Amino acid sequence: MDLGLDGRRALVLGASSGLGRASAAALVAEGARVAVASRSPERIAEAGAAVGAHAALPFDVEDLNAIPAFVTTVEDALDGPLDVLVCNTGGPPAGPDALGFPREQWVDAHRSLVLAPMAFVERVVPGMRERGWGRIVNVVSTAAREPSPVLMLSNTHRAAVLAAFKTISDQVAADGVTLNSVLPGFIGTDRLEALLGSPENIAEAARAVVPMRRVGTPEEFAAAVAFLCSGPASYVTGTALAVDGGRSRAV
Repeated sequence: MDLGLDGRRALVLGASSGLGRASAAALVAEGARVAVASRSPERIAEAGAAVGAHAALPFDVEDLNAIPAFVTTVEDALDGPLDVLVCNTGGPPAGPDALGFPREQWVDAHRSLVLAPMAFVERVVPGMRERGWGRIVNVVSTAAREPSPVLMLSNTHRAAVLAAFKTISDQVAADGVTLNSVLPGFIGTDRLEALLGSPENIAEAARAVVPMRRVGTPEEFAAAVAFLCSGPASYVTGTALAVDGGRSRAV
């Protein structure tokens, strides 16, 4: 299938590793002109070179006031306005006590998981609406729908941004702009290893709870992202797509 992304300009956040890096690679493979960003200059430079990104730019998404100017820098690097935005950020701290997180961690999680993607959306949506075409995808988590007992901060704030994307998608759909979310489950990333301790623990957990009896790959996840960013996905908006090997139990 031709995804119609050849020459489209895209920004992928949190792209130095894992799901963001794989998503950037998938868009590059479809012919998009891709800019990648993350906090570490060294890591994003390496990732950008590895996936063939047009530009690799260090940026801390928690610097909310700098986001509009940063998008302008990205658009200058790509020689035009953004057609595609993929929002992605690492998860906040985990913990067994849902009431055990200090206020500072709540504030930090709200900034990175809700305010930051919203600031990017606010910056790019007006131009997308004027041009009659735009794709925005947010990387969330299946925990936003089926909360994990150790991910209180992620459960709460990722669910909030799901609702925000659904609300905005209704208002911009007639202008050719779509907003969707992708919910990874057991995908083999550093984040999952940090939560479960080792690749062996991850594989054992996947066999126990995932119908496919295995861990998913970042590339399998990225294929869903690329489709939602595509031309053929023009009638898909306001949705939350789980990429979890069938683990989610909700209808």
